[in-house]
Amino acid sequence: MKVLKRCGLVDTANKAKKKTPKLDNEEEKPQTSEAPNQDHGVSDIHKDMKRLKLKKSVKKLKMKKSAKKLEGEVAEGTQQTNSNMLTNQEAENPGVVESDSSEDEVAPRNTIGDVPLKWYEDEEHIGYDITGKKITKQAKKDMLEHYIANADNSKNWRTFYDPYNDEEVELTKQEAKLVLRRLRGKTPHADADPYAPYVDFFEWPDAIHPLSSAPEPKRRFALSKSESKKVVALVRAIRNGNLKLDKPKEEPSIYLLWGDDSSSTGKAEHGLSNIPAPKPKLPGHEESYNPSIEYIPTQEEINSYQLMYEEDRPTFIPKRFESLRSVPAYDKALKESFDRCLDLYLCPRTRKKRINIDPESLKPKLPSRKDLKPYPSRCYLEYKGHEGAVMSISTEISGQWLASGSTDGTVRVWEIETGRCLKIWRVEEAVHCVAWNPVPDLPILAVSVGHDVLLLNSGLGSEEQQEKMKELLLFAVTPDNSEHSIINWLPYEKDEGIRLKHPKTVTSVEWHRRGDYLSTVMPCDILDEIIYYIVLLTVCTRNIPFKLHGLPVSSVFHPSRSIFFIATKKAIRVYDLLKEKLVRKLEPNVREVSSIAIHPSGDNVIVGSREGKLCWFDMDLSSQPYKKLQCHPKDITDVAFHRSYPLFASCSDDCTSYVFHGMVYSDLNQNPLIVPLEILRGHSSSNGRGVMDCTFHPKQPWLFTAGADSVIKLYCN
Repeated sequence: MKVLKRCGLVDTANKAKKKTPKLDNEEEKPQTSEAPNQDHGVSDIHKDMKRLKLKKSVKKLKMKKSAKKLEGEVAEGTQQTNSNMLTNQEAENPGVVESDSSEDEVAPRNTIGDVPLKWYEDEEHIGYDITGKKITKQAKKDMLEHYIANADNSKNWRTFYDPYNDEEVELTKQEAKLVLRRLRGKTPHADADPYAPYVDFFEWPDAIHPLSSAPEPKRRFALSKSESKKVVALVRAIRNGNLKLDKPKEEPSIYLLWGDDSSSTGKAEHGLSNIPAPKPKLPGHEESYNPSIEYIPTQEEINSYQLMYEEDRPTFIPKRFESLRSVPAYDKALKESFDRCLDLYLCPRTRKKRINIDPESLKPKLPSRKDLKPYPSRCYLEYKGHEGAVMSISTEISGQWLASGSTDGTVRVWEIETGRCLKIWRVEEAVHCVAWNPVPDLPILAVSVGHDVLLLNSGLGSEEQQEKMKELLLFAVTPDNSEHSIINWLPYEKDEGIRLKHPKTVTSVEWHRRGDYLSTVMPCDILDEIIYYIVLLTVCTRNIPFKLHGLPVSSVFHPSRSIFFIATKKAIRVYDLLKEKLVRKLEPNVREVSSIAIHPSGDNVIVGSREGKLCWFDMDLSSQPYKKLQCHPKDITDVAFHRSYPLFASCSDDCTSYVFHGMVYSDLNQNPLIVPLEILRGHSSSNGRGVMDCTFHPKQPWLFTAGADSVIKLYCN
């Protein structure tokens, strides 16, 4: 039993009882659980052991003889092969050595290709030969049979099993010779010289700098400390989870065997991309050669198709045929193939990649309106009394009084908190503009009526202020240079004021922040801007020759510097009053400018246009608009800034007023913040006109609007 265990034949002997050849004296006996039968099996094993011992001793003798014989055969074969190789090389090609291996001459018997052999484990065959016949499997030998075969056949050590063809292959003498040389650490061919002389390819005589023979420095072999630190940092990042390695791409186990080559990059080198043909609609029941009756149109329906437009007309009309053989050829096949080729020829071969972006993500993130309060949102009070359209309104610097001018020829002063009309001036013509003097001690009201500008005493203020204004207005006389002036200073005896007579119609009046300058605009062919200089007890006129290219629309003074803005229909011109020259030109790029307003800081300007666009200019950035807001569908009539709150507004002929949040930062690197807040409605249209003018309260976040419906509205927070 010990011998069998060493040979590994204990288990195989029991399994191979049925396969081992029976001895002459043995007879088959049924296996039972009785003891005599077990003893008989043990005796059989002892007999096999004796026979194996005998075979083993015979095998040792044969192996010694075969080894000596093999060495002699190998030596003879070496001489014979060398002579044959020399003769073949001389006869055919001296530079080529042909291999006599059987694999180069005989094709494999099995023709299954790269199919795994495990697929044939449960089959009776392992594949097919070249004629298509099945190659049946050979009976497998157990370990005992292999041992006996090795003992009987002296050449069995040169055989090995080929699982692909299911056969045993025996090595030839030449192949055995190559194997023995490889096992001994030699080259396979005896004529190969492993120590051939070195051929120096470097040309030493012509070399200016010969190769250095200095020893290699140690730093080339020592590990780099910086690289080791980087490796340690990467290892720590991977362990902490800060650095995630890319997962290897998993190849799909299932793929389209006959898929299209739309993802191929063969034409990418030439800048072309594959454009697949459009997929046609799958045919339905009506496109059958023998459809049902309900799919076939009647003659009336066919006649109605002719009355349709060509794009609405059906391209296919179902018909019935008795058999598929009766179906005619498609009459538009040639035309459609030509159109397809023409499309491929004319279409661009570059593929445009579109980026799928959510439109909501492109919108700027604006603050909430609740965080931007206070701002006017509701109508609190209405001022009624005018019979015509209210063209202009102006608030007094204290915030207590409101002046308005209308086309009915009246100028009214209102008390803001109560809505009571305090005073009325009746003038001869329609009022175009009204403006309060910004100085609290001089509550003078400037009114433009036709060709005249009236400086009226409002009658407000203390007794001292009234006496001061009366002295100023009564002292107004025509200056000495009246011959060269185009303005006539006349007393307005009707209302104890001054009348400034102009040659043309005056449309705009604007006061300086100190209350001693007054500018008027006459949109006519005269290319001069008229500026009045009014001082206590002295009145004079100054005509500054500003050459304008275009008709002036409006003018405004800078809130803190001696800079003057003149708005023409196409541009905004900025002049320096001290140097009397053009400083800058702002180009809003709109159809026609209608109004202008200056921020209290003086660095930002808003411009309204006749096409409903509102332009915001940042004087520190560029002469082009920083922002353009398309807010009104009709003409913008006026724009206004609040003096203390970050608010600005615009009104239009569409009977609406827009309120915006406009924050200007002191940091020059931060752009102004513009947020739309509220749309104020309430006015009605009259003769195609809506809201004519708007202005803010000087201290509260309130907005006043004057409409063509002869109503003035106050909007509060």
